[in-house]
Amino acid sequence: MRRSIESAYQKLIVSCQALPEEPLHSSFIMGRMALAAKEGGACGIRANSIEDIAEIQKTVDLPIIGIIKQDYPGCPVRITPTMKEVDALMEVKPEVVAMDATCRIRPDGKTLDRFYAEIRARYPEQKLMADCATLEEMLHADELGFDFIGTTLVGYTKESEGCKIEDHDFELIRTVLKAVKHPVIGEGNINTPQKVKRVMELGVYSVVVGSAITRPQLITKTFTDALKEGNL
Repeated sequence: MRRSIESAYQKLIVSCQALPEEPLHSSFIMGRMALAAKEGGACGIRANSIEDIAEIQKTVDLPIIGIIKQDYPGCPVRITPTMKEVDALMEVKPEVVAMDATCRIRPDGKTLDRFYAEIRARYPEQKLMADCATLEEMLHADELGFDFIGTTLVGYTKESEGCKIEDHDFELIRTVLKAVKHPVIGEGNINTPQKVKRVMELGVYSVVVGSAITRPQLITKTFTDALKEGNL
């Protein structure tokens, strides 16, 4: 029996994703990556695509935050951007469906408000996570009624350009925790054990870590970059 997202409270969630251009792109590999994460103590998984989610569901019993990354011409919104992706995710029914909850217009021309209302009408019991980039977006997602507010896109959008999640001892997280009713999931460049511990101490529901654990090409690069800096 699959565990509920409540089992990941104050625990680590590991993002197991590899895009088509990446060396580990494979549903089988992502399933094994999820198993490795579980063996390391992770209590939840974030995954992309129905194929990867289905494989991970066969491999571990951890709750899954599911997304579909889909590029649409001329639109920067790519995390579960339309109802087409939401409907696809419901084929595998992850415990939580996450989506871009920024102020940007979606590829089908819909605002977040309209998109959210349509999802709630079609899937009223599904838990939803808002991937946000700014404090204003987080507050708005909280007002709409998202079950979880995520800091996923901080620093990755035009509106949050130059902002780092760790600035001023995670001031953004500390501010949003005081202002919202729904649980906050820390995500986005929380890439060291020390940062994870600090964010958890501040009171987030869970912390998601991805590339620092599951993208070996990026992990390797931190070592080779260090060698270059040393001018060996």
